[in-house]
Amino acid sequence: MTTGSAKDAARAVDDHPALDYVARAGLVAFGIVHLVMGWLIVQLALGDRENSADSAGAVRELAQQPFGEALVWAVGVGMVLLALWQVVEAAVGHRQDDGAARVRKRLTSLGKVVLYSVIAATAFKVVTGSGSSGGNGTESLSAKLMNLPGGQVLVGLVAIGIAVVGGYLIHKGATERFLKDIEAGGASGRVGSAYVWLGKIGYIAKGAAVLAVAALFAYAAITHEPDKSGGIDEALRTVLDQPFGSVATAVVGLGFAAFGLFCFAWARHIDR
Repeated sequence: MTTGSAKDAARAVDDHPALDYVARAGLVAFGIVHLVMGWLIVQLALGDRENSADSAGAVRELAQQPFGEALVWAVGVGMVLLALWQVVEAAVGHRQDDGAARVRKRLTSLGKVVLYSVIAATAFKVVTGSGSSGGNGTESLSAKLMNLPGGQVLVGLVAIGIAVVGGYLIHKGATERFLKDIEAGGASGRVGSAYVWLGKIGYIAKGAAVLAVAALFAYAAITHEPDKSGGIDEALRTVLDQPFGSVATAVVGLGFAAFGLFCFAWARHIDR
């Protein structure tokens, strides 16, 4: 198959209505993960420090519920479908944009492929019994980077990159740019207004959590201590130790839950 015909085939897939159902199934799974994360974060704020308040912890929490194995399988499959949708978007999507905007959005889709694939892999590891509750992947990453020439600079650049993502999520929520992803009718009326508020709160809360992760990486870079970095769970535990930390952490947890509910609305009113 030639490059041209391959692109034509990919565009045909992107335009096919069936891809809407793939995306919807994936968004429902993503929503479930965020709802459970929200619950775990609120529990963390209330003093439960035993569970990990991140996507891996959410998957493990799901596995412990009635019909947990089926739920985790469903989440894993849903995240694979979400990743497949973003693969198509990264390859031939965002055709309504031109130039740098299209390249930026396709690269963003590629980044989402990695994120969704990681959650899917975690789900499948948990459900097959090969998952491990230990280990800190972000700490290992920062330690490896720190051992390279110019390691502190590299970790600092990672911190800046993560901060950019966090800032973008907050901006997307505050300016309601996420409304471009749902049908106009989905944001109308009282129910639509509720969807909008769920999206605003959810994106801003996620952005705040990501900025906290960026702060940990920045601190690790400045102090040359890679063990000071970490993911969302570690960042929220650091926030928890600050004045009014339990309140701030609980608010973030409610925000993650709001984003999970928004994902359900997004799935219902998706506009690709």
